[in-house]
Amino acid sequence: MSGLRPHLRSLGAGVLDFILPRHCIACDGALGGSEPGVVCGRCWAGLPRLPLPQCPRCGHPTPVGGAHVAHSAARRCYWCDNLPPYVRAVRSVCWMPGGAAAAVVQALKYDGWSAAAEGMAERMARLAWPEDVIEERAGLVPVPLAPTRLRERGYNQSALIASALGRRWKLPAWNDALRRTRATESQTRLTPGERLRNVAGAFLACSSARNRLRGAHVVLVDDVVTTAATLNACAAALVAGGARIVSYVTFARAPAAGDPR
Repeated sequence: MSGLRPHLRSLGAGVLDFILPRHCIACDGALGGSEPGVVCGRCWAGLPRLPLPQCPRCGHPTPVGGAHVAHSAARRCYWCDNLPPYVRAVRSVCWMPGGAAAAVVQALKYDGWSAAAEGMAERMARLAWPEDVIEERAGLVPVPLAPTRLRERGYNQSALIASALGRRWKLPAWNDALRRTRATESQTRLTPGERLRNVAGAFLACSSARNRLRGAHVVLVDDVVTTAATLNACAAALVAGGARIVSYVTFARAPAAGDPR
């Protein structure tokens, strides 16, 4: 009888898909019975990936001879100029806005599709990192939401991603390591300078996590990075709380003018 159970479950799932067909949250196309999650394979395959070559530190595309790379022997990356010295590495899966990436993030953040975090984390887990980051990273810290926004949304999308990513990397997600000290305006329509002022001093390392943070290399997790203002403010709080070094990982990254698409 036990050998029949998988077949019965498969038959039941097929009948349910026939009665209540599943649709992709990004394109609204039908999901095949063998497609896991809530996003179809076509949309995942169509993500606008960050092209190569990339800066080994921040992971931003750095075309040789382009406007993004200083003409010097060091070939300094302009995106790295956004980062404080204690940030070791940054990685993102794809560009945003536009296309399937924007649709997936929209569904997760605003439409209640918390299951999208699993597929996002699956792709984030495959990103390549410097060897020292892989060896040293001790825990994942999601960017915290303000309490009012957390109540409205019902969950913190960054915490969902961090938990799913932690299972794949076999690392703990430290959801209690960082908190917002005040609510901040949405960063979406702010200029770079306004973004910095908006999040300045808005985060604090929790006293209960200081023993874990002391001397640790932690990885901050968020859904999207634009100018890195929010992540930098979080990193500053973690370092003030005892962390030795911080890396960032996000699902999507907003391109600047002139970035190769």
